[in-house]
Amino acid sequence: MNLSAHIDKKLFREIGQAAEELGVEVYAIGGMVRDILMKRPNKDFDFVTTGDGVQLAERVAERLGTRKISVHKNFGTAQVIYRHYDLEFVGARKESYRRESRKPEVIPGTLEDDQNRRDFTINAMAISLQSTTFGELIDPFHGMADLDAGIIRTPLDPLVTYDDDPLRMMRAIRFASQLGFDIEEESYRAISRCADRISIVSMERISTELNKIILSKKPSRGFRMLFETGLLHQFFPEMARLHGIERMNGIAHKDNFYHTLQVLDNLSVHTENLWLRWSAILHDIAKPPTKRFEEGIGWTFHGHEDLGARMVPRIFSRLKLPLDHQMKYVQKMVLLHLRPIALTKEEITDSAIRRLLFEAGDDIDDLMLLCQADITSKNETKVRRYLKNYEEVRRKLVEVETKDHIRNFQPPVSGELIMATFGIAPGREVGLIKNAIKDAILDGIIRNDYDEAFRFMLNEGARIGLAAAK
Repeated sequence: MNLSAHIDKKLFREIGQAAEELGVEVYAIGGMVRDILMKRPNKDFDFVTTGDGVQLAERVAERLGTRKISVHKNFGTAQVIYRHYDLEFVGARKESYRRESRKPEVIPGTLEDDQNRRDFTINAMAISLQSTTFGELIDPFHGMADLDAGIIRTPLDPLVTYDDDPLRMMRAIRFASQLGFDIEEESYRAISRCADRISIVSMERISTELNKIILSKKPSRGFRMLFETGLLHQFFPEMARLHGIERMNGIAHKDNFYHTLQVLDNLSVHTENLWLRWSAILHDIAKPPTKRFEEGIGWTFHGHEDLGARMVPRIFSRLKLPLDHQMKYVQKMVLLHLRPIALTKEEITDSAIRRLLFEAGDDIDDLMLLCQADITSKNETKVRRYLKNYEEVRRKLVEVETKDHIRNFQPPVSGELIMATFGIAPGREVGLIKNAIKDAILDGIIRNDYDEAFRFMLNEGARIGLAAAK
């Protein structure tokens, strides 16, 4: 098969001619070939040469008239930026692995050696850039047939492939999740057998693949495979512990693992926000440790939102996820995820809406998306009622915010003014008065207005025994 009609002929011929000048061969290889066949856009191109990758990159940059070249001599690779393309060059190599490390020992090799070391058949295809065979597909492992069939398969024995580099297990599931493919049966069983080998992979690399799974169109597909193969238990045991149903006195609770996946899928229809999707994953993470059976009531998970929010930093830290505003955002979502649901079950008061607006701030719309996704009941009547009540909550949020400007508000009376008014130093009294003003505004006792807040401050100060300084 010839793919010359599907590639940038001018650019690729320049690369082929640069190789001929050096007396070596060059091939486009890997993910870019897969994406060309799938008609997926890709500006990151990988090239393998039978010569020196750095030397070829330098010759290509010279021919293209660009100085945007980055050389990584330790790895024998070089990157050339040309227009909107990112071109990476490396010499063909043969790899061998030590059991305690996924870092291979590398020696120069042939194109065949290089294709043998690739992770999956769909990533092992190459395109010749030699003038006599320009555009020809080189597909020794029938990657195109696997691409047509929607199959993820390793070129060689999967047990060896995964044992050599255990990150490939995560990549197999990631590609299956992203592309909607199935993992070939033998390759899938091999992941289960090698799952504990993931321990030699850095958590940063695991989380990079996990985040790509989370950003899949239907992320539950990837998580089911992570769970079934035992990989999830290795690096994310808190999520694996959500699985299972317990019965007592004939009463069972739902399986919180599959519920979480449904919430994640529901949410993913509406947003590609990675951290909001993480909020869906973690919203019920504390249900196992808070699970109790109460006679006459059934299964309860009291306080799981509070404990879950406190678990977020530990989970983020272990998974090497960001510990700054992204983590705090997820904490907030987990902590507040029951609040809108509670509002749909009772009379919606302005006071409750003000407090929700104040605590959620600019993230209120994301919180509402998460909570709507959390409606997974199979009772259609109940779902319709919840959704109708959600629309009422949304209407009230807009109405109260327009009237009271509560979102992200700061009490109109500052701590400095309180101290100056009563002639006191920083201390407990200042905090009591500030909180009283905040609560009065949120409860609708006074408006979010300086004059009303100042008068309230004077009254509150007098109530706790403070007199205004003269």
